Amino acid sequence: MLKLSDILVSNKELESFEELIPAIQEIARHGERFFRIDVKPPFSDTPDDWEDRLEAAFSGLVR
Repeated sequence: MLKLSDILVSNKELESFEELIPAIQEIARHGERFFRIDVKPPFSDTPDDWEDRLEAAFSGLVR
């Protein structure tokens, strides 16, 4: 199971929420089937609908 906290720890170079989206998409493309949002992204540009946007990125609804 992919956890958001694991992505953030292993990708310390990410500087914004917008950079996080492609990172999640790339991991999902490599076959990860489950995604757990266990923390809020610590970026100043994190939008109010951040959970929905991350779920959409993981499930392939964002292109």
